[in-house]
Amino acid sequence: MDNAMERILQEISVVGHRLEAVGFEITDLSADSKSIRADIVGLQDKVMDLDHHLLIVENKVAAFPDNQPEL
Repeated sequence: MDNAMERILQEISVVGHRLEAVGFEITDLSADSKSIRADIVGLQDKVMDLDHHLLIVENKVAAFPDNQPEL
């Protein structure tokens, strides 16, 4: 095999290793993305829970005798 062919094969090998490295980065980012989505869903659940508790408090405040309209 001549030198030119060897260099081409080495370059192909280098590019293959770089592609493999990028593939691993994509896999890592995908895992991070899933984790971030799970965190967002968890935060949305907490917001909904807090909103529910706020509604309960608002109802209690509205039912407090001092907040009743005068007749």
